[in-house]
Amino acid sequence: MTTPADWQKTNEAYLVAALAGLRLRLERLGSDGLRLPSAVRSLPARKSERSGFFLFRWLRYLFGKSTSNEVSHTAVQAVENSAPVMSDEKISEELAKAEAAMTAAEQNDLPPALTILCQRFALSGFEQQLLLLCIARDLDTRVDKLCARAQHDANRNFPTYALAMVMFEEPLWDALSPDRPLRYWNLIEINQPGSQPLTLSALRADERVVNYVKGLNHLDDRVARWLAPLQAPNADAELPASQQGAIETIRTEIEHAITKKQLPIVQLLGRDAVGKKLVSLQVANEFRRLIYVLNADDLPAQNAELATLIRLLRRETQLLPLSIYVDARDVDKATESRAAALKRFLLDYEGLIFLDAIEPWPCADRRVVSVNIAKPTAYEQYDAWVAQLGESSADLAEQLAGQFSLNLPAINQIADKSQGSRAAIWQTCRSSLRPTMNGLAQHLAPRREWEDLDPQDPAHRQMIWDVLVLPEPDKRLLMQVASQVAHRFKVYETWKVSRSVNRGLGISALFAGESGTGKTLAAEVLAKILDLDLYRIDLSSVVNKYIGETEKNLRRLFDAAEDSGVVLFFDEADALFGKRSEVKDSHDRYANIEINYLLQRLEAYNGLAILATNLKGALDQAFMRRLRFVVNFPFPSLAERLLIWKKAFPPGVPLDANLNYDRLAKLNLTGGNIHSIAINAAFLAASHASAAVPLPTILEAARDELRKLDRQFSEADFRP
Repeated sequence: MTTPADWQKTNEAYLVAALAGLRLRLERLGSDGLRLPSAVRSLPARKSERSGFFLFRWLRYLFGKSTSNEVSHTAVQAVENSAPVMSDEKISEELAKAEAAMTAAEQNDLPPALTILCQRFALSGFEQQLLLLCIARDLDTRVDKLCARAQHDANRNFPTYALAMVMFEEPLWDALSPDRPLRYWNLIEINQPGSQPLTLSALRADERVVNYVKGLNHLDDRVARWLAPLQAPNADAELPASQQGAIETIRTEIEHAITKKQLPIVQLLGRDAVGKKLVSLQVANEFRRLIYVLNADDLPAQNAELATLIRLLRRETQLLPLSIYVDARDVDKATESRAAALKRFLLDYEGLIFLDAIEPWPCADRRVVSVNIAKPTAYEQYDAWVAQLGESSADLAEQLAGQFSLNLPAINQIADKSQGSRAAIWQTCRSSLRPTMNGLAQHLAPRREWEDLDPQDPAHRQMIWDVLVLPEPDKRLLMQVASQVAHRFKVYETWKVSRSVNRGLGISALFAGESGTGKTLAAEVLAKILDLDLYRIDLSSVVNKYIGETEKNLRRLFDAAEDSGVVLFFDEADALFGKRSEVKDSHDRYANIEINYLLQRLEAYNGLAILATNLKGALDQAFMRRLRFVVNFPFPSLAERLLIWKKAFPPGVPLDANLNYDRLAKLNLTGGNIHSIAINAAFLAASHASAAVPLPTILEAARDELRKLDRQFSEADFRP
């Protein structure tokens, strides 16, 4: 087996022999004058002309050579030659030795780089010799002087097409046509200033090609700025069975496509970006291909620049065992320029493509393999947690697998970082999965008075529930919501309910009641009990007057929250989840489309979604079917208002010892109004320099609150 060091020595020997043979050919031209190839010289003049070889007569003229094959006096004076001249027999003898050395090198298990390059780009013998002539300038400093001598012009110390035509056997007139490999693949560059003929223009090899022939095979720097090596955590880790099946499917399709010499586009669908990268890396490694990431948003919009990039990448695919991982997750199909650039790239780039997308992209003229790469199943995550934490933490593993959706590298990393602590593991999961809502939702931080309360402690848990003042049936419904979220793994996975139900696995609840009756507080309590983040949807950022934009914002919102275990809180939900109307114009039609999308997306969402509204009757009945819980928040009764007043002032606020809570409870106010009154009363007492908040101050704040609400009241109720 040929080692890299052995191949490098063989490649060097091949280049030494090839350059020696090239120098000999140049010396023959420089010493003997411009001569026709032997095959042409053997033809009668008239037959040669009839065969189209009048070109060489013209080349003689360009080089200052007469048709009698004698060097002109002017050309001889143009180039001084001080080097000793070898005889034609000696040159032929040395040429034979060089060609024998090249042939021996080509017989190796792994051919020299130049031979491999010529095979991959289907170069003819003449094109290979022309390419070697151009490469020689960068590898041998003597070539420039020999070129000048061979062309009998000191200013023409560079390879030209005319020089190659008379220097090598079986020349091709179309070797430099745009559709031939040398120019099509940018293997050589032509410096043709002004009106200078193509045949006399300077030729040079592309730097990437020179390095490749020398044995330095690295990515072209002109495409390196568009690409980055694909990296993923624990790239060598074993994938779960659900993702291993995707690898088997992709491998089979690629093997079948290779036999037909048409590599496919592998569309990796879904939201597990890390899983897609791991799958792509393992597939690329199996087929011994390097894999680089190309961000679809970075593709040039200009056609000429995009065409150049695609052609250079196609050339790199021939020089390197290259595959491209195209990140198209954020490309909007409705954005015409970006979508058009991506479609053209997918169509024109003929190499192996791994396309990371949420939804399939149309690729009508390419072979496409579409596979869904989802996060490991809940049971696979559970097994991974147990493997990291031990059998004694099976209950914690159930909670983690049921609440968060993580890939195996993330589970291993979190377990190592947290060192087995339940609180640390849970908080790390929350922080690592905390979504970026891009202004579509507001993170509601928990109350500071709850910072020291642990929801896992029964006493602390009861203290959190006691913050809510609700009728017992409604509070029991809230406790059922929390219980279902906490026990999802046992019901869905252990008891296999998810096998018979594939929709509506998320938990949704409607909080209905007047403003100030505790709907937002109940959402905060649930989030604290479950030890999860709470996000309130910002309707001003979600709803957009332009057609289709609202659905896009909702999709980004749900996708960001899907696997993170957060609680979504749609306040004033009737603005989004209103009733569908009869279609009278296009506005009604698109408004109904938005509601239909919400119906579908809410049912598919697998987390906890809470809808709060003051107008329960304004919601579309289709939402009511999809809601698992409806919790009513009634106007508080006298006894409930008494409890609310007793909890309205934080422990740090000094209160009058004789504060009459019974009198305050007689005021018909909701919990939200009572909270506002307590805050305003504290400010009034502070402004009056009171040592404590007295009853008259609270009554004064209550009077102001009722005036704000335009509620009728009797002044007798507020007398001290």
